Amino acid sequence: MVNSQKDYISVTVLFVVNLLNYVDRYTVAGVLTQVQTYYNISDSLGGLIQTVFLISFMVFSPICGYLGDRFNRKWIMIIGVGIWLGAVLGSSFVPANHFWLFLVLRSFVGIGEASYSNVAPSLISDMFNGQKRSTVFMIFYFAIPVGSGLGFIVGSNVATLTGHWQWGIRVSAIAGFIVTIALFLFTYEPERGAADRENGDAKDTVVSTNTTYLEDLVILLKTPTLVACTWGYTALVFVSGTLSWWEPTVIQHLTAWQQGLNDTKQLADTDKDRVALYFGALTTAGGLIGVVVGSMLSKWIVTGWGPFKRIQTERAPPLVSGGGALIAAPLLLIGMIFGEKSLVLLYVMIFFGLTFLCFNWGLNIDMLTTVIHPNRRSTAFSYFVLVSHLFGDASGPYLIGLISDLIRHGSTLPKDQYHSLVTATYCCVALLLISAGLYFVSSLTLISDRRKFRMEMGLDDLQSKPIRTSTDSLERIGTTDDVASSRL
Repeated sequence: MVNSQKDYISVTVLFVVNLLNYVDRYTVAGVLTQVQTYYNISDSLGGLIQTVFLISFMVFSPICGYLGDRFNRKWIMIIGVGIWLGAVLGSSFVPANHFWLFLVLRSFVGIGEASYSNVAPSLISDMFNGQKRSTVFMIFYFAIPVGSGLGFIVGSNVATLTGHWQWGIRVSAIAGFIVTIALFLFTYEPERGAADRENGDAKDTVVSTNTTYLEDLVILLKTPTLVACTWGYTALVFVSGTLSWWEPTVIQHLTAWQQGLNDTKQLADTDKDRVALYFGALTTAGGLIGVVVGSMLSKWIVTGWGPFKRIQTERAPPLVSGGGALIAAPLLLIGMIFGEKSLVLLYVMIFFGLTFLCFNWGLNIDMLTTVIHPNRRSTAFSYFVLVSHLFGDASGPYLIGLISDLIRHGSTLPKDQYHSLVTATYCCVALLLISAGLYFVSSLTLISDRRKFRMEMGLDDLQSKPIRTSTDSLERIGTTDDVASSRL
């Protein structure tokens, strides 16, 4: 497939919007202790800020997924991003005695993000195919670690420069208005399934599903790769979302404890900024390395490149994703146990843990596009998001904060606050093991689900014709994935 300049311009704009989504999401985490002081709220209410945002994000995800499969996706995104920007800006003007209003506006942020996050991947899948699609998705999901890291850094440092934490939030809103204009001017609505049609000599027009919304849901539930991958990602995102939200606060408590302070509120702004800078840098670097290594490792195993020829398999994407979660578990456990002895060790374990956690980010959606019909993708992605956030990073920060409050019994000593939060996060290690197991299960069903997808797409000569997959490899229907594949 030969892509035009407008494809690359469109995906660049989509990347920047995705980047700002994550910058905004974690600017609050970068100034969380200041927000808690300003509104005089506990750890559980501090975690609730992220939870209410994600609840609205989840509720509106299926709605946006339904609309995205039936209406113009460009306009759905523009309207949603407009709502998001208005809510972000409005939340920065809420007075100290109206915390409930701050929560309401943060929930509206979720509505805007739902419209974008569920629709953009389906747009990309209709612009690119083969290895280009895999590469574009890898770059697109760079926005997660880069945006998260920038959120910590920008939020904290802008708050220090201006003397008000609210300006840390306003920065992403101001940049967002510019990006919204670019979204209107430089993106377009591609034909649904166009890339897949060119990806394997499918019929001249994408096969119409002719199914109702309820029938689509039943079909998706009968796609075991989607189900196992969704729950595997859910367990993992509980961990990554919880750590991203609370870890800067944990490190601030540890720093205050090591300095002999009686309350973390006494910690100097320079120390808080340093924590945000280090954690943001580690998140960005670890995330970037994780996405690249995970995506490239999967590609090399699929194609049997060099030393990976002996373990060549089409099942590489879920195996690499599960392997990353499996390795991250002991690394995070070491950081939790020995972090109080050495802050450097804690930072090192966070870096390597996040790196392996990020192996899956460039693989999930790319893998799912090879088993889901183009006319159901927005719906599938919306429920992927709904489930992963409902049981993942929507509930995680609040539950960990609530457990922390129960453990420390109202103590405000930095030592007690540090230990209570660390103790509350021990469950994350078990969840990473569960995530790894579910990804390994999805590796067992991936090949058969890909066959079903190709049949539904109306691919010609299914029994003998080599088909280009999104990993740019060859596979014959009816053979196992262990047959060596060659590059087209």
